[in-house]
Amino acid sequence: MKQFIMALGLFFYLLGGMLTVPTAHAAWQPTLRVGLLSAQGSVVLTAVGTDMVLVSEQQSRPIARLAKGESLTVDCEASSFVLAGRHVPGQTLTLRAPNDRQAEQASVRVNNQPYRGAVELRWTANGITAINVVRTEDYVRAVTAEEMPPTWPAPAVEAQAVAARTFALAHRGRHKKEGYDLCTTTHCQSYHGIRSEQTGSDRATRATYGQVLTYQGKLIEALFHTDSGGMTENSEDVWGTKIPYLRAATEVERFTQPWQKDIQATTLVTQFRHKGDIGELKAIRLSPLHMGQASADRTVSGRVKQVQLVGKKGTMRVTGEDLRNAFGLRSTLFEMKLDKDTVHLHGYGWGHGLGLSQYGARAWAKTLDCTGILQHYYHGATLKQLYRP
Repeated sequence: MKQFIMALGLFFYLLGGMLTVPTAHAAWQPTLRVGLLSAQGSVVLTAVGTDMVLVSEQQSRPIARLAKGESLTVDCEASSFVLAGRHVPGQTLTLRAPNDRQAEQASVRVNNQPYRGAVELRWTANGITAINVVRTEDYVRAVTAEEMPPTWPAPAVEAQAVAARTFALAHRGRHKKEGYDLCTTTHCQSYHGIRSEQTGSDRATRATYGQVLTYQGKLIEALFHTDSGGMTENSEDVWGTKIPYLRAATEVERFTQPWQKDIQATTLVTQFRHKGDIGELKAIRLSPLHMGQASADRTVSGRVKQVQLVGKKGTMRVTGEDLRNAFGLRSTLFEMKLDKDTVHLHGYGWGHGLGLSQYGARAWAKTLDCTGILQHYYHGATLKQLYRP
């Protein structure tokens, strides 16, 4: 289960950068450009699903033709690509199907890893960047399998597929400076191509084909996380920005995914010494955890806003996010007590707490369908058919 810390994504809402949803069109499906590799001295490409052609933006005719199963190695030198000892002009090379009819069957291995669609190689002074140019549905089927166990109840996996599709399309261009839309890590979404595909996630992708979440006609920030611990969070209580559809939502179960961590008192004080020298830690002031009841130092879900550390020389306030980041805590939903020279933390959940809780969705799948789960976690959002098979 991968974690999603997507603070930068919220700026899409603030800056009005969220994608306006076009009218559904039967023949239209977006493609995504996913960065696979960078700074490579050479890349081995293999045609897998069908015969393919290697083309350059500077030449009208194909540079090379690969029969199904055939491979070639593209090297990078100081000023150009090199193919079989021959310098090839241009900044990009693309291995793709020779025509639209064969494009649906096209797949390619990049250094022996299989991906659907085409692969673009971009020449840079630091080496080759490899980019998978893939249809959205093929991307979603791979991501869904990585982000949620495909054997989970169908409504939960379908909700995950919709969230993954929405997030990907809303964040096209996130890595524009690098020449592609999305990366393969949890900074965007976990993506490993064909090797990730499984029956359950394929089924969920087909069941939700082309469906996205919108709010006031624009794609939403479809955040998700592993487990809320018992209640999700309001967006402003995590990153200070109020998003109307990212509101705190209840769960079937509370106090889930419990975790513990012990920290030496001296380590805690030293970690935040830049905030002030309070000397030896003598006490910790934090109100009890009550889900659904906000307080001065806790959000409505019970997550920690701030903790007061009391020392011999003074006091300081530390936020829950500061503690989470400094000590690798699974969440900010925790209780904290000082026992002699040790600080004991006992918490719940896993992740930032915004949007869909994956374990929560699994529990809700016993009584809710995919649409019900999405409406529960994305308040007021609309499920829209962006394109059709």
